[in-house]
Amino acid sequence: MASHYFSKIFSQSPFTAMQDHMEIADQCVGQLLPFFKSVLREDHSKAKEAYKEISKLENKADSLKKKLRLHMPKGLFMPVARRDLLELLQVQDKAANQAKDIAGIIVGRKMVFPPKVAELIPDYIKRCVDACKQAKKVIDELDELVETGFAGKEIEIVASIINELDDIEKDTDKMQIKIRAALLKIEKDLPPVDVMFYYKIIEGIGEVADIAQRIGSRVELLLAK
Repeated sequence: MASHYFSKIFSQSPFTAMQDHMEIADQCVGQLLPFFKSVLREDHSKAKEAYKEISKLENKADSLKKKLRLHMPKGLFMPVARRDLLELLQVQDKAANQAKDIAGIIVGRKMVFPPKVAELIPDYIKRCVDACKQAKKVIDELDELVETGFAGKEIEIVASIINELDDIEKDTDKMQIKIRAALLKIEKDLPPVDVMFYYKIIEGIGEVADIAQRIGSRVELLLAK
């Protein structure tokens, strides 16, 4: 049944399943919003429930990734090399993995963020989620690129989306610097191990936006080829 499903997808467009995978990855990252809302309220029970949803979506993305690897035809004639698509798929999957890793550490340690740091996190999370949504917009345009033969106005549309993605990622870099500076001011008053994990989480959240930007960069490489 699975084989029939994927052969049907690839007979139409090899990008359909790629878009399905990115949709799941984006949903997974999006769950960081309710997750952190619970974390910052110190509602560990609801945070754990949100983590379970993140884990469920990450597993779903991982399963689809494995099926794509197995069923993507090796001799398929198309303007994009199979290897390039698989590398793009790997980057997409990292977005879901990163969301799960961040949430897993916080739930496992029942982390409580210092007020001066906690007040800066919601906007930071939202902007990183924005980056992933923007990356999804890029992937949603792949089939249009194929239909136009990777030429014409569609390239301009995709380039514009990628430029906006780059701008969002730059925003997250600035926000990360601000949060790290806030933590630096108070870290001497906090347990050293907790400080280490605060920095790890702050960096990990920013990595979500970095991964989203890499998705855009991968598509740019496809356009260049």
